[in-house]
Amino acid sequence: MFTILCIETASTNCSVAIGVNGKLLALKEDYDSNYSHAERLHIFIQEILAENNLELSDLDAIAVSKGPGSYTGLRIGVSAAKGLCFSLDIPLISVPTLTSLAMQVKGSEEGLAIPMMDARRMEVYTAIFDKDGNQIEETSAKILDATSYKNYLDEHIVYFIGSGVEKLQKICEHPNARYIVNILPSAAQMITLATTKHKKSDFEDVAYFEPYYLKDFMVG
Repeated sequence: MFTILCIETASTNCSVAIGVNGKLLALKEDYDSNYSHAERLHIFIQEILAENNLELSDLDAIAVSKGPGSYTGLRIGVSAAKGLCFSLDIPLISVPTLTSLAMQVKGSEEGLAIPMMDARRMEVYTAIFDKDGNQIEETSAKILDATSYKNYLDEHIVYFIGSGVEKLQKICEHPNARYIVNILPSAAQMITLATTKHKKSDFEDVAYFEPYYLKDFMVG
């Protein structure tokens, strides 16, 4: 039995999940509007293990959301994951935050998924995924305007999801735009991605791994 603990702290959602053999066993998260990771992450880890009759020694790997996202949130999540991997001598797996966020898009068989993490002012961290989950445009920090993604919107239904969506929704009324609001990255979607990486032995160097901040430090 392969058991993995997934940690997601790239946004205000402090999220922890346990996956067994690639399937979600349990999820504990806090969709707070404030960052509570420092206070709650380790408590969530202890609780989710206890509630499922598991010990830390039962874990085969730790997966962590690597960003982009909140500098402080990512730092806390990665520090916790690395600490557990060091102490338990198990592999560390990193999962791109935007990839797992895009997996929350439902009913997107006909279109594209564009996850957006809020950054400063009219800027978002974003990427583009096709209906099969393949990333077709690299991750970037993008300043939004009314014509953003027009070339994609003219040809496809496009599902926008994440904490940065409302910025675009206010300025873009394209008929092919589908806005999925009030959705944050969750550890639940990390399980499939992390399991795939584990099968390939695609692990991080615990000593040197750092989050993917994308840009220089920003508070929050």
